[in-house]
Amino acid sequence: MRHLLGIEQLNREELANYLNNAKSFVEVGTRDLKKVPALRGKTVINMFMEPSTRTRASFEIAGKRLSADVINIGGSDSSTSKGETLLDTARTLQAMTPDVLVVRHKQSGAAHFLARHLKRTSVINAGDGMHEHPTQALLDCVTLQQHFRDRNDGISKLRIAIVGDVRHSRVARSNVYAHALLGNEVHLVGPPTLVPPELSSIKCFGAKQFANKVKVFSDFAKGIEGADVVMALRMQLERQEDHFVPSLQEYTDAYCITEKRLSTYAPNAVVLHPGPMNRGLEISSEVADGKRSLIENQVNNGVAVRMAVLFALVTSHNYSSLETGHTKES
Repeated sequence: MRHLLGIEQLNREELANYLNNAKSFVEVGTRDLKKVPALRGKTVINMFMEPSTRTRASFEIAGKRLSADVINIGGSDSSTSKGETLLDTARTLQAMTPDVLVVRHKQSGAAHFLARHLKRTSVINAGDGMHEHPTQALLDCVTLQQHFRDRNDGISKLRIAIVGDVRHSRVARSNVYAHALLGNEVHLVGPPTLVPPELSSIKCFGAKQFANKVKVFSDFAKGIEGADVVMALRMQLERQEDHFVPSLQEYTDAYCITEKRLSTYAPNAVVLHPGPMNRGLEISSEVADGKRSLIENQVNNGVAVRMAVLFALVTSHNYSSLETGHTKES
């Protein structure tokens, strides 16, 4: 597989391979010397046409820890700000023979578009519009693997509650695909304007494995009841002019994830958040900084997961096998 455009394109074995490779790179991050020569002589271009802190920084660190040459380009730095098309910009970059183009773009499908046209460069989707954010879902799964490592079923047969603005969330979509592959039950929780009922339809996700796996709840208590994992989504303040909720205060009153609500309806749940957080709006500080929170672990695992993805796409290798000398050079 030359590209990573979304979790939707993966089967369960491919998903497991990414997660297993990431474990090796988590270990690399604990060493005093965190740099490995795995991608020496390779070039990675990070083209971020939307603002980003966590994803952009972690891709940059990931590339550098693999010893690749890393170039960062933002929207204001590229010729698209002068009217050049996305495709012409990408072709210009490809003429410089990079090995990987990591792209974030406000338009859904931008990464797929680039992958169709760039013949010699692997494309990684770092978030495209309201479509997908695959590396975020991968790092979320790695974080859950670490937490549930002593569980007989691992991270299968869990109940996952995703709360908030699902309508606009590429993180939610990638996680739904991932957890359906893993055999988990997914509850999408929020006001009907932000969690449309059709999201529970098999047709919405286009695969039989989603049958009876995805359920929609507008009632917060019923939606998170018995959940093993509660994921808070960022309330996208930039969209509030479209009036998806009557007011932010009303949203907070009904859907903010607080310790009192978790203790009542999901007492054993751990909490995830892809960031950035609006504290006091979608999640309380007590929860974000509390013993349930795996949010810092998510950030820590972001670099390892992106190292694993870069390595896999450039070399088609399993890193742990390569370290022990069991994999041939491609």
